[in-house]
Amino acid sequence: MAVRHRLVQASPQAVWDVLADGNEYADWVVGTSDVTPKSGRWPEVGATIEYEVRIGPVRLQNESVVRRCEPGSVLEIEAKAGSLGTARIAIELRPWGEQCLVIVDEHPLRGPGGLLHNVGVEALIQVRHRAMLARLAKLCEAEAGAERRPDPADSPGSVKLGPGTAHGAGHA
Repeated sequence: MAVRHRLVQASPQAVWDVLADGNEYADWVVGTSDVTPKSGRWPEVGATIEYEVRIGPVRLQNESVVRRCEPGSVLEIEAKAGSLGTARIAIELRPWGEQCLVIVDEHPLRGPGGLLHNVGVEALIQVRHRAMLARLAKLCEAEAGAERRPDPADSPGSVKLGPGTAHGAGHA
């Protein structure tokens, strides 16, 4: 299973606002473009969006369906990739001080994609998640603007490690 996390320098509400806007889906989900609402109201359970996925010269029409939504904290979608099957993608938001820890957990759910899942595919998903979380963070932090939360490393009481300091020995 591909699980990855990132600390975003914005409030959980700022991150949720981006996740809850189906029009911004392609801005943070790597490889997607031309997002179109299909049914329901994103991110309510059952809402569906369609989008294009480009793999080199190949263009595929895929869709994602919201399967679970706890506004402000959890969004779980089923991404349908045609004949490859589907994947469960769970995004959890956790307050981390005044910032937001975003955790993404993805794994095959239905169809032959599960049979093809191996260490190599897992590595590719990890690279994709790293890029996706970086895009999400950049978008959230830009939209949060003045409400942007300070990096904990710059906060009072943070531990600074530098030349000549042991782990945790040098305090700010």
